[in-house]
Amino acid sequence: MKIVRFHVFAASMTALSVALSVPAYAQQTGSTGASAAAPQTDDFHGTEEIVVTAPYVERLDILSGTSAVTGDVLAEKTRAQLGDILSSLPGVSATSFSPGASRPVLRGYQGNRVAVLTDGIGNIDASNTSADHAVTIDTLTVERIEVLRGPAVLLFGGQAVGGAVNALDKRIPRAIPDEAVHVDALAGYGSAAHDWSGGASVDVPLTERVVVHLDGSYRNSDDLRTGGYILAPSLRAEVLDFAAEETSEGNLDEAAEARELADQSGRIPNSAVKSWTAAGGIAFIDDGGNMGLSYSIYDTNYGIPARPGSGHAHGDGGEEEAPVTIGMRQYRFDVRGELDLGDGVFEKLRLRAGYANYSHTEFEGDEIGTIFNSKGFEGRVEFIQNDRGGWRGASGAQYQSRNLDAIGAEAFVPPNKSRQFGLFTLQEFTTGNLDAEVALRFDTAELRADILGISRSFNNVSGAFGVGYHIGDLKIGANLSRTGRAPAVEELFSNGPHIATQAFEVGDPLLKSERAWNGELYARYDTANTAFNLTLYTNRFDNFIYEAETGAVEDDLPVFQYFQNDAKVWGVEFQGSQNVARFGDVDLKVDAVADYTRAKISGGAGNVPRIPPLRVLGGVELNGTRLDLRGEVEWSDAQTKTAPFETATNGFTLVNATATWRPFDSDRNIALIASANNIFDVVARRSASFTKDFVPLSGRDFRLSARISF
Repeated sequence: MKIVRFHVFAASMTALSVALSVPAYAQQTGSTGASAAAPQTDDFHGTEEIVVTAPYVERLDILSGTSAVTGDVLAEKTRAQLGDILSSLPGVSATSFSPGASRPVLRGYQGNRVAVLTDGIGNIDASNTSADHAVTIDTLTVERIEVLRGPAVLLFGGQAVGGAVNALDKRIPRAIPDEAVHVDALAGYGSAAHDWSGGASVDVPLTERVVVHLDGSYRNSDDLRTGGYILAPSLRAEVLDFAAEETSEGNLDEAAEARELADQSGRIPNSAVKSWTAAGGIAFIDDGGNMGLSYSIYDTNYGIPARPGSGHAHGDGGEEEAPVTIGMRQYRFDVRGELDLGDGVFEKLRLRAGYANYSHTEFEGDEIGTIFNSKGFEGRVEFIQNDRGGWRGASGAQYQSRNLDAIGAEAFVPPNKSRQFGLFTLQEFTTGNLDAEVALRFDTAELRADILGISRSFNNVSGAFGVGYHIGDLKIGANLSRTGRAPAVEELFSNGPHIATQAFEVGDPLLKSERAWNGELYARYDTANTAFNLTLYTNRFDNFIYEAETGAVEDDLPVFQYFQNDAKVWGVEFQGSQNVARFGDVDLKVDAVADYTRAKISGGAGNVPRIPPLRVLGGVELNGTRLDLRGEVEWSDAQTKTAPFETATNGFTLVNATATWRPFDSDRNIALIASANNIFDVVARRSASFTKDFVPLSGRDFRLSARISF
């Protein structure tokens, strides 16, 4: 069946606030100063200092705050993709392209404006190049997810305007276990997609200084069930209008097919996910430093739900309507080392490097559409300074390279090579109640498409300055930065049909570097019973790069083109928690999150595409020794401030509940977790998603999880 072209894409650029901590996510905030071994708890108001394990910042305060997701909360929130785990944090949404591909969206930013890291360096995958590409982070064996922002983010790249997300695993061990064998395991089931999942890791000390690590995971989920019609109201109306038109012309079969499509509800066709991982590592650890390496495999196969009318013409003039699926595999080798340098200027030398051989195939039914092969390397070296009278810092260099080949008649990007080199420093000074941070970074990048005879080089200098002042338990502060980002390969060289995004994508090889002034004001208050964080931010872009629908059709697909213009972004985030009462050993708490982002293209060009609307989330918790109970309501406003050809998104309200039982009150590392998400089975769509009009979020979903560590 051929249906008229429905222009229904919506995607995103949002951002991740890392300010305070939502109790539902068991985050902690505070200085990462001297204690490098402070214990972790699931208490929002834990008195222990947070331990930031992202390399190169573990002893820096990070003025804008750092948050971490770990323990029982991470176990309950675990999904197939990283973006869907973090989406309840303030300022955070997700690309939600499909259940198999979802990346964090921070304050309206995604892709290359958000650094997604594995143990301090990039994933070396292709998830930042297109929303349909999965993030190659195993969410079943990761033990901690950290969110960073402020001047310290320049350690990871000048392009990370929204912030950085660091997923921490134990594939290169950091410590020698006390036990002869240490095991961590997580297993779960979700009803909405019949999602069966399980992962486990084992650490075994071979000697007093050598430890080996093994881990693996498996996930198998069916098509995702949603709470109502699969198509958004505006798209469904278009399909029904088309059916009426076909009926009037006597094309009854096509009319019946269109009505069947419009009335589709329940499970989202072709949204299943199957994935597995395996990894092993070894490390030498002693008082003078450590050195370790690991090898891992990430394998996933997932469906790409079809956008109505997306079948495009081939050379024979026919149409391809077979389901599109992606088969992806990454082989990765990692090294991490640290050497103590004594009491001089520098305390430690740190090395982190990774190499990945990545490939994914976009299938049209059983037919191969496009194959993407990538070989990439990232390495960085850091000199960590000793604390000298309240002055400490880190300086170093970073190198990245990638060779990408897209093979097939529908390869929308030519073979290309990219090389990037950066030098950076972050310095922090504390005196009395005043904290100050300054960061400076220089990046040079070369991007080549030899088959086109095009080579582009870019140089960017980024800098940031932040101050914070303590007034008792209140901290107020401000950050100011100037950042620069070179265009990405797909922004420069795209030109062709992309079957997975179901769009004809067009780049611009003449794009300039994108530069921005970024400002932020914040207030944080944290005591044993009360905590809140209020953040105001603004970004002013020169040569802002964005992808938008043009209204044109090429090869029977809607054309999405990269443009460049000045832009203004501003927003507000709030997060707070209050201990209301205590009944014996049970605490009653309430908490709230609210965020809003507004983004406009200058010169009357309209709104930035795919920006999340106003969102408010409130929760109530009862926390006891053995049993925790939580209920929450999340309300998202309608998004009507859209770009040309982008459809509006209806508002929605989600109601969720969670119960966590620890059978042995003295051991918080054994937990059984039951949750009910979207209890009233409403239809919800993320305005930050390219596929929002035909890939709604999960309907009612009952989940059971078990976490154990011994």
